Amino acid sequence: MKKKRRKPPEEHAVMEVPPIISVAEFEAVQRSLKARSPKMMPPRAVGGSTLLTGICFCASCNGAMTLRTGTSRSGQEYRYYTCATKATKGKTGCKGVSVPMHQLNQAVVDHLEKRLLDTARLEGLMDQLLNRRDEWAAERRLHVAEMERRATEAEAKLTRLYEAIENGLVDIGDASLKTRIAELTAIRNQARGDAERAVTHIERIGPEITPHTLGTFARAVRRKLRHEDGTYARNQIRAVAQRVEVISKTDVRIRGNRTELLRTLTAASGVEAAVLGTRGFGPKWCAYVTRLPLSVN
Repeated sequence: MKKKRRKPPEEHAVMEVPPIISVAEFEAVQRSLKARSPKMMPPRAVGGSTLLTGICFCASCNGAMTLRTGTSRSGQEYRYYTCATKATKGKTGCKGVSVPMHQLNQAVVDHLEKRLLDTARLEGLMDQLLNRRDEWAAERRLHVAEMERRATEAEAKLTRLYEAIENGLVDIGDASLKTRIAELTAIRNQARGDAERAVTHIERIGPEITPHTLGTFARAVRRKLRHEDGTYARNQIRAVAQRVEVISKTDVRIRGNRTELLRTLTAASGVEAAVLGTRGFGPKWCAYVTRLPLSVN
């Protein structure tokens, strides 16, 4: 470091360091960080006070619904979610609508509490993903068995080779002997390492998710959706619903990612969540879609 020059190869100290986390866990965490990064999403959507900023969109043009304020003659301020395209380009850009902010916020939170967080509904939403999780765990167990078999075979070959050397049946000066021993040792160690990592991944999947677990999760999220002062918890809402589409003054569609919902569920249950975000659990976007009426005058 002082001379800023690379040392010669004979001075390099090379050693194998076992990974602390799996590649799947690392990539899942990176996706989560990227989704919340101000570089990928406007800072106001990450840290702003408006509940649905960043996840509320106009169903007509797919543009964002942004905050618009107005004041009545009596001086009372009104706050609306309005289509940004319509606000900037007029009706020629989009015929989108404006919805009173407090009504849309209330409708979304009420729907999440009463419909999405119903235990029976959660079971239906999670059924496919949980089955795939079980299939993944079964595949990993088969992989563990295969790796253990490979390690056992390599160990047995090493044992026979050492016995042959001790009995004088193999010329210790054979140039290929050292290479063969190193090859078998590497196969054994690699197989054992792969088996241990696979077992760790299976254990991190955690306990079986049951109706009782889903009920506990639903009750906990319901409590966390609202703060003690009556305001809403943005992080909890974004965890279970990633997109709110305003169709009209009376209809809104909520879209969410089942994998994200499962990750939230497992995290709330004290289970490692990142490992559940691997590709083996389904399509990149597998949405639950629901429509709810707004009581807008």
